[in-house]
Amino acid sequence: MTKIAHTSIRPARGLNLLSQDEIYKLSNPSADLYQLFRECALAVLNTDSHEDDAEEIFNRYSDFEITLNPESRGVRLKILNAPSQSFVDGEMIKGIQGHLSSVLRDIVYTDFKVLADGDTVTATNKVFRILRNADVVQPNVSPNLVVCWGGHSIPREEYDYAKHVGYELGLRGLDIITGCGIGAMKGPMKGAAVGHAKQQNKNGRYIGITEPGIIASESPNAIVNELVIMPDIEKRLEAFVRLGHCIIVFPGGVGTVEEILYLLSILLHPDNKTGIPLIFAGPENCRAYFETLDKFLRYCLGDDVADLYQIMIGEPDKVGSLAKESVTLVHEQRRANSEAYYFNWQLNIAADLQFPFMPTHESMAALKLDRTLPKHELASNLRSAFSGIVAGNVKSFGIREVAKHGPYKIHGDAGLMNAVDELLRGFVKDQRMKLGQGEDDYKPCYQIV
Repeated sequence: MTKIAHTSIRPARGLNLLSQDEIYKLSNPSADLYQLFRECALAVLNTDSHEDDAEEIFNRYSDFEITLNPESRGVRLKILNAPSQSFVDGEMIKGIQGHLSSVLRDIVYTDFKVLADGDTVTATNKVFRILRNADVVQPNVSPNLVVCWGGHSIPREEYDYAKHVGYELGLRGLDIITGCGIGAMKGPMKGAAVGHAKQQNKNGRYIGITEPGIIASESPNAIVNELVIMPDIEKRLEAFVRLGHCIIVFPGGVGTVEEILYLLSILLHPDNKTGIPLIFAGPENCRAYFETLDKFLRYCLGDDVADLYQIMIGEPDKVGSLAKESVTLVHEQRRANSEAYYFNWQLNIAADLQFPFMPTHESMAALKLDRTLPKHELASNLRSAFSGIVAGNVKSFGIREVAKHGPYKIHGDAGLMNAVDELLRGFVKDQRMKLGQGEDDYKPCYQIV
């Protein structure tokens, strides 16, 4: 592990002008906003790291510092003991500088503009404002954004498949949104970049959407050219479904199932008449993975849930064609109904999917997991359970909670709990829970009751 002892950069032009209050809150080590800025900045500088334990990363770089120094021409970022992989010959990589500016932009805007409004502004409008401020929502652009979800802890064959699908998407003029990390988030972007290059498309968009709780364990990959930091996982997930014109899910672990359940809760809601094209895709060796996932979803949410997605095994070119056809259909529907191309305002998202779920032992134990619930409510509650397991695996807060109080206890009816337990045990066996840990090494952060 090597570090760059000292460097300084200027943020993007528009961020050179900060108020004294903004500079103070971002430079005061005792302020919560400073700690948030420091941790997100460290995650960006730790780009392409294969370490997914946030606590380990923060401990390894405990001497990392970043401060804002006011100067006559604006502000300068002073950085001490930064990870060396973000530098070439002592100079910070340009893309990393851009990501640092994105972190500063989103943290300043969210804290001083969006969160300051409290509950006077709806969650959806907050999501839109953050994306608009980041210039992600753009008018006069036809629908072409494909959201790609999937695990960061995947074997090479799955990564290559995701990259091949991304290549097929790029050839068809489609842009990519992912959670910005490695694995199934990096693969589609890297493939799309090659596809765009072959089509002489120099304006390819590789949008990475993250949030402070996950960014340390899923540092932005080097392909991302539009990075957005949402304030919490709920707004991050809402940003995906409001922006995307088609969603492709590659094999993943608990976080991927959380994303799927979030989306299915929306699509199952009786107030939503139009859906979002949803494709599950993986190489031939993942056939059993998707059979298990399909079985789990059908058991929990009923056989009709399978009408909301298509499963594609192998054939990346056909996945690309299906995605293109799906986006074209969305384009036609939006145009016919005079709906916005750039943001799906029509989706009804229930409050329990927008209000941040804090995974304490009390909140996890209180989740109602019962198959007699309306399907969209059960999907939402299951999403919260899986969100808590993600926190216990890789988020600082969750890791500390589990270390202090022991594993989360998840309660529910016997059949449902057996289905959840079987799915999670399969993830552990396939090493989809944490990087570098096999079935014998992984210590569950949860206990099925």
